Amino acid sequence: MKDFGNIKELFDQITEYWSPKIIAEVNDDYIKIAKLKGDFVWHTHEHEDEMFYIVKGHLEIQLEAEIIHLNQGEYYVVKKGIRHSPLAKQECWVLLIEKKETLHTGDVITEHSKTIEDQLK
Repeated sequence: MKDFGNIKELFDQITEYWSPKIIAEVNDDYIKIAKLKGDFVWHTHEHEDEMFYIVKGHLEIQLEAEIIHLNQGEYYVVKKGIRHSPLAKQECWVLLIEKKETLHTGDVITEHSKTIEDQLK
């Protein structure tokens, strides 16, 4: 992990959707990038907030009571304990800020779940 880099070049290296890569560490948080496309699993992070920043594309964050629509340059913080499911109808590039202990799919384990070790590769 480096303390600097080119975000576009890092995104160009990602070949799998829904597989976040840790690119930096800031205090007790990881900075991650991911390419998203399609539906994801409904899940909750009971003890951690999760920030989504849209680098490219459009993302819908489905909440139980509403859908948040995010376009390039916009961000949204899913507060701890809020059940959510991201949806990208077309490829979307996202930067995530999460506590180091945040589990990829929160309280649900699926074939999409990635360990911290997977995310550091």
